[in-house]
Amino acid sequence: MKEKLVIIGNGMAGIRTVEEILSRDDTRYEITVIGKEPYPNYNRIMLSNILQKKMTVEDTIMNPYEWYGDHQIRILTNDPVVELNRQEKVITTEQGIKVDYDTCIFATGSKAFVLPIPGSDLPNVIGWRTIEDTERMIEIAQHNKKAVVIGGGLLGLECARGLMDQGMEVTVVHLAEWLMEMQLDRKGGELLKADLEAQGMHFELQASTQEILGEDNVEAIRLADGREIETDLVVMAVGIRPYTEIAKASGLDVNRGIVVDDFMQTSDPAIYAVGECAEHRGTVYGLVAPLYEQGKVLADVLTGRQTSGYHGSTTFTSLKVSGCDLYSAGVIKESPTIHGVEVFDSIHNTYKKIFLEEDQVVGAVLYGDTDDGSRLFSMMRKHDSIEGYTLTSLLQKPGETAETSIADMPDDEIICGCNGVAKGTIVDAIKQKGLTQVSEVTKATKAGNSCGKCKGQIAQILEYTLGDKYQGSAPTGICACTDLTRNQIVTQIRAKGLKTSKEVRHVLNFKDKHGCPKCRPALNYYLNMVYPHEHQDEQESRFANERYHANIQNDGTFSVIPQMRGGVTDADQLIRLGEVAKQFDVPLVKVTGSQRIGLYGLKKEELPRVWEALGMRSASAYGKKTRSVKSCVGKEFCRFGTQYTTRLGIRLEKTFEYIDTPHKFKMGVSGCPRSCVESGVKDFGVIGVENGFQIYIGGNGGTEVAKGQHLTTVETEDEVIRLCGAVMQYYRETGIYAERTAPWLNRLGLDHVKEVVLDPEKQQELFERIMEAKEAVAQEPWSDIVADERKQKIFEVERV
Repeated sequence: MKEKLVIIGNGMAGIRTVEEILSRDDTRYEITVIGKEPYPNYNRIMLSNILQKKMTVEDTIMNPYEWYGDHQIRILTNDPVVELNRQEKVITTEQGIKVDYDTCIFATGSKAFVLPIPGSDLPNVIGWRTIEDTERMIEIAQHNKKAVVIGGGLLGLECARGLMDQGMEVTVVHLAEWLMEMQLDRKGGELLKADLEAQGMHFELQASTQEILGEDNVEAIRLADGREIETDLVVMAVGIRPYTEIAKASGLDVNRGIVVDDFMQTSDPAIYAVGECAEHRGTVYGLVAPLYEQGKVLADVLTGRQTSGYHGSTTFTSLKVSGCDLYSAGVIKESPTIHGVEVFDSIHNTYKKIFLEEDQVVGAVLYGDTDDGSRLFSMMRKHDSIEGYTLTSLLQKPGETAETSIADMPDDEIICGCNGVAKGTIVDAIKQKGLTQVSEVTKATKAGNSCGKCKGQIAQILEYTLGDKYQGSAPTGICACTDLTRNQIVTQIRAKGLKTSKEVRHVLNFKDKHGCPKCRPALNYYLNMVYPHEHQDEQESRFANERYHANIQNDGTFSVIPQMRGGVTDADQLIRLGEVAKQFDVPLVKVTGSQRIGLYGLKKEELPRVWEALGMRSASAYGKKTRSVKSCVGKEFCRFGTQYTTRLGIRLEKTFEYIDTPHKFKMGVSGCPRSCVESGVKDFGVIGVENGFQIYIGGNGGTEVAKGQHLTTVETEDEVIRLCGAVMQYYRETGIYAERTAPWLNRLGLDHVKEVVLDPEKQQELFERIMEAKEAVAQEPWSDIVADERKQKIFEVERV
């Protein structure tokens, strides 16, 4: 008969212990898991990503309910334990359920500490710890504008960033002299504060909250010096306290946490504890890596494997706040026996400090450039000697490059610090199990399953191990400056909140930190796509044609093409074009292939004055964006026409003009199947028929002609507009920079694209997002082509 194993707690430490037990012996125990929250096991580290609008609750689920069923695990959720009877070995839940055990594991974790000050019981005072807390903060943010976060540690700063992303004005109140004083030295803390202030976060350092003011709800806080700060929400992020009440009531030895020995055993031989509720050698750990190390030891103990036990952990911290990349590990304070070596690069705002004791690394603080983090952490864990290294290059051996390649990295170097997974383990799993994607490596080894910061290195290991077989190594449309794919770059932009191309190149460790003509416009596009309102378009990253609003010709002169929506013009516009052509002695005036009139042969220095004289908007005939909408005269004049195509063409162009896309995006609207404007070879083609409009996508002209594929038929012009927006936005969000719609459609598959853009709910969401992008474009001063001061300066600089 199987032994009865009960885990009190359904969090990360407890379930990881269960996973480790199952991987060693999946037949030994009849397992019951009891959880306080109404969810299966989820990644608590990612709560900040929910708050920062980067993930949903579903995205954080690590083990869905199906997993419990597949392993015959009984799961009780939303039903906390209220009593443990050690004599009878019976556990009782709040709902009165009694569960017998032979062996019990406490994995109850911790709870947020709420300062015992007046007003702390008001409704909008929250100790952030759970999904419920996160959802409550999001709800409050929908109707309120000001928030105060008490605590400037890791949790508090992630919370503050998330509340800012929810649209709130946030002030962080912190008792210490600098931020994250437990993980950063003064210099690192000051750099972090400056970067966060630049993002709009406010700080009150060396400040103590004495009272939360308000009658029915929060109105303000009062500091010890008497100042008051108005607020609608107060979040306590001043620390956590182990949840030990049930253990203490049952008679177990409890100090700050449940006291355990090196084998995670409590004062009762049948009861163990693991995670944030456990106290080992006087220490309670609140980071995920030590909890997982404890889980592995306990799994060995409970499956009868030989183990030397748990002897404590060297901890590290990585921060996931927008635009701020930092890493901290080990001892970060100098003493008579511990000395620091530091380097500060004020140009790139990077800071590194290594702490040494005798001839070993015992700690590190890295800010702005954290690539050395895993290497230094590995040296600490293995107690490597620094003999043979030069201190002035921060422990870089003579003759080495600044970056350690995957090929040079030893197999025992830790890649995933959270889960303790080494490079060799990942390589072996790739070879033995035929893994080709990062997600597969994560599933097989747990690497990347917690904070996710190591996924870039996992991708490099895949590429190093598989070469051309690596699925992630398809052309990215970026350049040789980085090995990261388009998806990896966009994911990291979102996950790290990177807001400029410079940040992307430095944080993601591009080989050329200055970028090149290929990656600069690509990164600018991805940032514009991810942050249509927040990212300030980087004109210096645009191609010359886009900066000049003119197309350079083979003789070095330029063509100017004003906008003619749908190919429609009028007498005034024609007269103005003629007058400007005469004024500047334009060598060639020509009707273009996109039904517009171009002025060819202009000199660069003439361009500002030409646009000023025209007083017209650019047709965007040279950018990777909405280029043109060709239309026939349609039903209004043509005897074969079935729909008012000119009207629809103008609507399409007005709705989507100037929106950036991965490559040029052309549209055509034909009034009948004769398709005089070649709608079948347009990125978005419309053909009018008696019952509405046939829609074709992915048609491309050029050197490699691709015929558009039939998407659907709709009845009204409004449906055409909405569907065009959904298709264009999905192309924007999933396309590789410089990839036309034809290869994009082949890569994703027509059926998949149909499934997305024809789903009414998804279609509406996509359309709303592209309207956000359009709104941002409408606010961009370069949309209207006039000779303003800013543009004139750019021409003058480039002329020099």
